Amino acid sequence: MSETDANKDLLEALDSVNEVKIGDVVKGEVLAVDDAKQVIVGIEGAGVEGVVPFKELSLKPDQEVSDDVAIGDVIDLVVISRIGSDKEGGSYLLSQRRLEARKVWDDIEKKFEAGETITAPVTQVVKGGLVVDAGVRGFIPASMVDDRFVEDLNQYKNQELELKIIEIEPSENRLILSHKEIVKVAREAKKAETLAKLVVGDVIEGKVARLTSFGAFVDLGGVDGLVHVSEISFERVNKPSDVLKVGETVKVKVLSVDTEKDRISLSIKQTLPQPWDNITEKVAEGDVLEGTVKRLTSFGAFVEVFPGVEGLVHISQISHKHIATPNEVLTSGETIKVKVLNVHADEHRLALSIKALEEKPSVAGEEKKQAASEEKVELPDESTGFTLGDLVGDLKDKDQD
Repeated sequence: MSETDANKDLLEALDSVNEVKIGDVVKGEVLAVDDAKQVIVGIEGAGVEGVVPFKELSLKPDQEVSDDVAIGDVIDLVVISRIGSDKEGGSYLLSQRRLEARKVWDDIEKKFEAGETITAPVTQVVKGGLVVDAGVRGFIPASMVDDRFVEDLNQYKNQELELKIIEIEPSENRLILSHKEIVKVAREAKKAETLAKLVVGDVIEGKVARLTSFGAFVDLGGVDGLVHVSEISFERVNKPSDVLKVGETVKVKVLSVDTEKDRISLSIKQTLPQPWDNITEKVAEGDVLEGTVKRLTSFGAFVEVFPGVEGLVHISQISHKHIATPNEVLTSGETIKVKVLNVHADEHRLALSIKALEEKPSVAGEEKKQAASEEKVELPDESTGFTLGDLVGDLKDKDQD
């Protein structure tokens, strides 16, 4: 080969060498895996070498470098920066992991523009929300986890969630996601389905979703129904939280359904054994029971002797003394003892007595008390027809005679 031909070949070779720029995607042939925990590659078409640190390889947590790369392999890489200032002998810092991330970002951006959702597992629970692995790090703010308040976010850890893309900015590694939007759509669909199936009188299962001072909201499957505090138990309930817990599964009876206002009234106590069931096995005539005065009326007092079971103490059975109204001797909420006079199980009626447990005043004692009272009565002077002066004057006249 002549010198001219050799020079020509050299020039052609130099012309074929591509200039490497930061951000370029290149192919690198694995030349070596050295002890400095890096892979040495030859950049195809550039005639220069590049370095890929182990941390820049797309390795799974439990994967070894030898499992992923071997000498002679050709892998896609992105150029991160230049190492050294020697244009001919310098090399480049490359990354496989960041190239994979770029591809993920591109894919997520396309889904975002198309209005599609993604799925990703929750890897961390942090202050303010959840971290997910969507190929890149994604964040779900606590307010976007569900369409209702979630007290403990740890329940989502390791769960795979369907997510709506709210905000994406690859240059800042910013990916904001929402599970709330997915939940809302699913709940609306489930709500319509549940409402269509609900029938007044049905007994179904649900989960306690929220507790308030006036009752408990129970999730029936996409729609909540209210169990008023008065419908939780036959016993008096001061606070729903005293007897129920969020997340608890309960049986409820459907009392009413208003589809226009999305209002469903439920009852827990009406799924429980009724208070008057087998009442004759619990109480009999002559029994002495302890109860609570629930209501006072003009004709007597209603006393609860078992949860949901009230009996009447007629005004004539309250005291041996004559009383005009029950509230002269009783107060609502007072605990008293009563004797059972009779049981009308079929009519859900109990006749009770307070005075039957008190000693009856003796008749003789009453007569003595009345006689003593009569002896103390003094008639006025004008009723006798005589004055004290008249009596004294008569006595003087008799002495003179």
